[in-house]
Amino acid sequence: MDQKRYIVHIDLDSFFVSVERKFNPALIGIPVLIGGSADRGVVASCSYEARKFGIHSAMPMKQAMKLCPHATIVRGSHGRYSEASREVTDIIQDSVPLFQKSSVDEFYIDLTGMDRFYDCYQVASNLRQRVIKETGLPISFGMASGKTVAKMATNAAKPNGQLFIKHGEELQFLAPLSISRIPGLGESTAQKLYQYGIEKIGDLQRTNLRFLETVFGKAGIFLWERAHGIDHSEITPHSDRKSISTEHTFDINVNDQRTIETILISMTEELSSKLRRENKLASCLAIKIRYANFETHTQQQKIALTAAEHILLPGVKNLLKKAWNQHRPIRLIGVRLSNLASGRYQINLFEDNEERIRLYQAMDNINFKFGDKTVCRAAGMDIGTRNFNPFLKG
Repeated sequence: MDQKRYIVHIDLDSFFVSVERKFNPALIGIPVLIGGSADRGVVASCSYEARKFGIHSAMPMKQAMKLCPHATIVRGSHGRYSEASREVTDIIQDSVPLFQKSSVDEFYIDLTGMDRFYDCYQVASNLRQRVIKETGLPISFGMASGKTVAKMATNAAKPNGQLFIKHGEELQFLAPLSISRIPGLGESTAQKLYQYGIEKIGDLQRTNLRFLETVFGKAGIFLWERAHGIDHSEITPHSDRKSISTEHTFDINVNDQRTIETILISMTEELSSKLRRENKLASCLAIKIRYANFETHTQQQKIALTAAEHILLPGVKNLLKKAWNQHRPIRLIGVRLSNLASGRYQINLFEDNEERIRLYQAMDNINFKFGDKTVCRAAGMDIGTRNFNPFLKG
């Protein structure tokens, strides 16, 4: 008989807002928008009071302010969010044997097997209370037999609640929910389902699998399984040692700053594109320089979790200044992004505008479809043929 799985999904409620409220209690109970300027910025996070006006993450700030003119805009702070995320991560790491950090404010925990000795729901409850007590941040969790239902249970438990969907009760829990609540279901797929009269997950549960396969191909199997609460995906253990890196060896030793920066831009673009494709974020940036006599120097710096080159490139150029004695020609240059966590491009939203987010999405879609470097910064255009291996370990 298969062992029963106990998967917990933890989500810090309105994370950016909650962190800001710790530092400024005057923000408690009022509509708060975390994000960029009112003109061209986007909403990175918003309070539940703001959501009542129809505001949501990634909405243009201008539109949000029309919906709720009396909302308070807070610019946001990288350091505060990274530090708060680290605090929660440390507590979870100290409390459970296996967890996955899927974004700056979201975690999956696998308690499978612990039911022989403990009440798994009580273990999760105790962990939630510890996080609330030690960090002062509101937090919700859902527990179920798989990641998808656990995440949906968390959403049902918010704000600041908890919910256990017992084994065998998945169909009953899912049936009344809108299909739009299924994690990973795209807007175009949802619209297609609506055209067939499939609006609730219960409608999807009653739909023939063969029909779904005919209409949606392999995605039809995904839809059918998620509607039935089937999700066998494993928890990927969190590790602070993961990294991706790449190096470039010059045919002739180089001390021209423009040439070196061009190579660095190209390498950083390709690594950050790789991160976004794999849904990963980096929190440490490093460069390596090797001189003609094989003397090697490295410089690194901690950064807020990101996969965006407009954040990474200034850091890379700054590290180059620190690491390179410009009188000495360089034989090899390398870039490494490390301390990776699973998660989508998120934490830098409050610095972005709508156009920049759409630009990244468009670039990634084109490069994924037609190959790396199809679209890139002009500075890195000539570097597309070099030997690039994003899986090189630094």
